Amino acid sequence: MICAKDINERTPWQDLTPGGEIYEPGTARAFNTGAWRTHTPVFHPETCKHCMLCVPFCPDNAIPVKDGKRLDFNYMHCKGCGICENVCPFPAITMVSGGVAR
Repeated sequence: MICAKDINERTPWQDLTPGGEIYEPGTARAFNTGAWRTHTPVFHPETCKHCMLCVPFCPDNAIPVKDGKRLDFNYMHCKGCGICENVCPFPAITMVSGGVAR
């Protein structure tokens, strides 16, 4: 079995260990993947009706909910895909160019 630290661009695919064996499950929260964004969602709480349509569509689980109300985005994990804006029936989410956290 090859260690993750030993994998590079010259490593043949036959020598790669299946991903599930390199990292233990449940570690995604420890990694800041929000820096991958090229677009950033902006939450407009004044127009949000808390219908929660955006929450199950978010592939990164980056829309927190507390006491039946959605909160601002978890920018540490949001990758800026824009699905939330597409499913929002109100003008409560807009995408802006740039990957910076708000």
